[in-house]
Amino acid sequence: MNKKIRTESDSVGTLEVPSEAYYGVQSLRGQHNFRITGRAIHKDLIFNIAKIKKAASLVNARYGFLDKKISEAIIVACDEIIRGEFTDEFIVDAIEGGAGTSANMNANEVIANRAEELLGGKKGEYKLCHPNDHVNMAQSTNDVIPTAAHLTVLDLMKPLLSALEELAQALGEKSEEFDQILKMGRTQLQDAVPMRLGQSFRAFASAVSRDIKRLTDIQSQMLTINLGATAIGTALNVEPEYFHNITKQLSLISGYELVQATDLFDATQNADCFVAVSGILKACAVNLSKMSNDLRLLSSGPRTGIGEITLPPMQNGSSIMPGKINPVIPEVVSQVAFLVIGHDVTIAMAAEAGQMELNAFEPVICNALFESITTLTGAVKTLTENCIRGIVANFGRCAQLVEASVGVVTALCPYIGYKKSAAIAREALETGVKVRDIVRRE
Repeated sequence: MNKKIRTESDSVGTLEVPSEAYYGVQSLRGQHNFRITGRAIHKDLIFNIAKIKKAASLVNARYGFLDKKISEAIIVACDEIIRGEFTDEFIVDAIEGGAGTSANMNANEVIANRAEELLGGKKGEYKLCHPNDHVNMAQSTNDVIPTAAHLTVLDLMKPLLSALEELAQALGEKSEEFDQILKMGRTQLQDAVPMRLGQSFRAFASAVSRDIKRLTDIQSQMLTINLGATAIGTALNVEPEYFHNITKQLSLISGYELVQATDLFDATQNADCFVAVSGILKACAVNLSKMSNDLRLLSSGPRTGIGEITLPPMQNGSSIMPGKINPVIPEVVSQVAFLVIGHDVTIAMAAEAGQMELNAFEPVICNALFESITTLTGAVKTLTENCIRGIVANFGRCAQLVEASVGVVTALCPYIGYKKSAAIAREALETGVKVRDIVRRE
C-alpha cells in the first residue's frame, strides 16, 4: 500500500498523493476544496498555461536565471502537455477559489514532476526541478491565468468565426434562391406589406455578418496581456531581461502578435475586456435566437400554421403523435442563446466584484466565457448543416397568403388615398372577399 502513495507537504500541512501522479499536494488540495462543476479546467487553458511556462523557461535560461538542463526538461514537459499528454493530471475544478492559484500550481507540479523524471529524479521529490522556484520563476498566478485566458479566447474564437462565416454564406445562398418568391411581411405578428422571401434570408445574413465583424474586431483586446506583472503589476521578482522579452517569446510560441499592457496594474485588476467579449457573444446569440424564432414561425403548421417554408426533418417529434416533426435545430440554438445570455450576466457580475489590485473571480469568468464560445460554435454549426441548407420554400403557400391578406392594400395609398384604401381593407376583412376582387369591382 505504501508503494502506491507518496507524502508531500505544503504550508498547510501534508497529504498523501498517488505515487504515479504527476500532480502534487497543492493540486490535490485544490481538488479536495473545489468539488464544484465536476469538470477540470478547459483543455485549451491547460495548453496555454503550458505555453506560458515554456516561454518563461526559455527566457529565464537565455539570460542565466535558470539552469539550462532544468530549462530543457521543463520545455520537454511543456511540449508534451501542449500535444495533449498528461491532460488527466489536471485535476482542479474549472471553478475554484484563489483566483486560479490551484490551476497554476497544478500546471507547475505536473511540469516539475515530469521534468524531475526526465532529469533522473523521482516524482514528488522536487530536488532537481521545483514547481515554484523553477517552473513558476518570474511568474504569478495573477499574470499567468489572465494571459492564458486571453490566449484561450483567441483559440476558441477561430472555430466560432469559421462557423459564422459558413452560416452567413448559407443564408446568402438561400436569399438568392428565394429572391423571386413573394410573401407577406409581418409586424407584431400581423400582416404588413408584401416582400420577397429572399429578403428575409438576406436580413438574417446581414445580422450574422455584423456579428462576425464585431467578434473579429474585439480580438485585438485579447492580444494585450499582463504577463510580467506578477502579483499586482509591480513586476516583483522579475529581472529586466525577462520583463522586456517574455511577451515576444510567448508571441513566437503562441503565433499571436501579443502586446504587454502599458498599465500592468490596470491589466491585472480589471476584467472588462472579458465583459466586452461576452457582450458581443450575447449580441450574436440574440441574433441567432431571433432568427431561430422566425424560422419556427415561418415553418409552423405545417398545415395549420404559416407554413411558408419547410425545415428539413431531422428526427421524430413525438413519442405519441405519429408523423409529428419538430423544429429541433432552431430550438437548440435558442437554448444555447439563453445559456450565453446567462453567462454574460455571470461574467459581468464577476468582473464588477473584483476588488483592489486583483480580480479573484477570473475562474468563473473563464468557465462561463469558454462555454459561451464553444456552445455557440456548436449551435451555429448545427444550424447551418442541419437546418439552413435544407430549407425549402413553399411557393404556393406564400402566394396564397399574399392573395388572402389585406396588407397589399397599402400599395394603393398613393393612388386612391389612405381613407379609401382603409375602406377596402375593412370590407375585405369583414366579407372575406380578396382585395384584388374589391379593387377590380370598384
